[in-house]
Amino acid sequence: MENRYESRGDSRGDSRGGDRGDRGGSRSDGPRGARPRGKFFKGPRRKQCRFCTEENMTIDYKNVSMLRQFLTERAKIVPRRTTGNCAKHQRQLTEAVKRARVLALVPFTVE
Repeated sequence: MENRYESRGDSRGDSRGGDRGDRGGSRSDGPRGARPRGKFFKGPRRKQCRFCTEENMTIDYKNVSMLRQFLTERAKIVPRRTTGNCAKHQRQLTEAVKRARVLALVPFTVE
């Protein structure tokens, strides 16, 4: 069977890749003209779980001031990626906030 691209007159041919031509700029410029980073740059520092690092800090549903640190101004629970909590303590924190909401220590929502 004849190659379907040759019959159509497309310039693609058999190989899909190929030279894309000069698009301007060079690879040495870096991504979007950003300045090159130092040799020892490791990126932003990973957040540590507060409850793992500080031994005396515990999660208690009665400690409203501590729970409010992990709530937004609209009384939503702040996610792990923002607070830096580990999965274990984030689950405990969520449970404590929900318990405090039922007992009306913390509001469900704020309007």
